[in-house]
Amino acid sequence: MKLHELRDNAGATKARKRIGRGPGSGTGKTGGRGIKGQKSRSGVAIKGFEGGQMPLYQRLPKRGFNKPNRKKFAVINLGLIQKFVDEKKLDASAAITEEALVASGLVRRVLDGVRVLAKGEITAKLNLEVTGASKAAIDAVEKAGGSLKVTVAAAAE
Repeated sequence: MKLHELRDNAGATKARKRIGRGPGSGTGKTGGRGIKGQKSRSGVAIKGFEGGQMPLYQRLPKRGFNKPNRKKFAVINLGLIQKFVDEKKLDASAAITEEALVASGLVRRVLDGVRVLAKGEITAKLNLEVTGASKAAIDAVEKAGGSLKVTVAAAAE
């Protein structure tokens, strides 16, 4: 194979529709726009237009608020932590910090911290140090004989 013989696989690319190129093309003359009317003309944008009446999206009141400085946590469940301990990707004897979770591949990136939730079963005796955790998660880890230390007190609700 040579460089000039490289081709896309058959059917990988589709030729664009060439509008207004004569009657033989099948899309000549009106170019697929039909006959007359506002939508056959150029420069038309009718997405939310309601014949001059105030459009629905403008009639309804605005609601809600997006907090600009809100925290985004990387969320993990206890069941996943247990699975990674069973697969020897996490060392249960050492303290499991956020850096250890990233290194094991359980968390892709820390964001504003790691928050542990109580979904799943935990049997290993773990020593976790994370930014946040639910009360149920803290109880479950302590019930299994481990400890869950929340480094930022405000994160634990």
